[in-house]
Amino acid sequence: MAETTGAANGAEAAHGEGGGLVFHPMDQFIVKPLFGSAGDPVGWLTVTNVTLWIALAVLCVIALMVLGTSGRGIVPGRVQSVAELAYGFVYKMVEDVSGRDGVKYFPYIMTLFMFIVFANFLGLIPMAFTTTSHFAVTVVLALAVFLTVTALGFIKHGTKFLQLFWVSSAPLALRPVLAVIEVISYFVRPVSHSIRLAGNLMAGHAVIKVFAGFAAIAAVSPLSVVAITAMYGLEILVAFIQAYVFTILTCVYLKDALHPHH
Repeated sequence: MAETTGAANGAEAAHGEGGGLVFHPMDQFIVKPLFGSAGDPVGWLTVTNVTLWIALAVLCVIALMVLGTSGRGIVPGRVQSVAELAYGFVYKMVEDVSGRDGVKYFPYIMTLFMFIVFANFLGLIPMAFTTTSHFAVTVVLALAVFLTVTALGFIKHGTKFLQLFWVSSAPLALRPVLAVIEVISYFVRPVSHSIRLAGNLMAGHAVIKVFAGFAAIAAVSPLSVVAITAMYGLEILVAFIQAYVFTILTCVYLKDALHPHH
């Protein structure tokens, strides 16, 4: 009887009077004004929770890459070592994927990687806001990459940049069809680039919130705690992998702009 009562009380905690769930997994992604009352309208110049956590991510990048390396010690400390590892990791990625010509654009790609990494990991702090789970943020990042590499392709190669869409190695009869497919896939790039990052982070955080809600039910509480721990560990991995994927795709797109031939 005691076990039945405990389960019933847990169920009541997880469900509202109308039978709906008390916890809402998607509430954590709501954009709210940082100052003022809840429910106040959000305008272009409103300082929100998104603004706060974007600013914190930028400050973390500055703290690591500028303040952390200001000493320039021959024998690096812990912070400088992390900064140097990140620098070498991204530099090698750009060089290997985009070639030597792409190294001059390394600062931009390095900035992208560091911002996304810190934004992803800051979002794992309890009660934090994951800015990179919002399409408004990831679409801007993806569009910046798309417009930059497209402009770079035309600036460096002029109309020869259109060779990117013409598969000269294919049979002549198939080339027009492949050209249409290439054009469509090219303009879909910013969509897939942004959705992949935001979608993975949003899904993982929502699942953790669901498991956390069921932790109120005594009968399944131990399983919920285990599931939350496992998902949190997976999200730590996802936070880095998604930053890596976004960055390496940027390098691939840069390579196409620098060398637009099949």
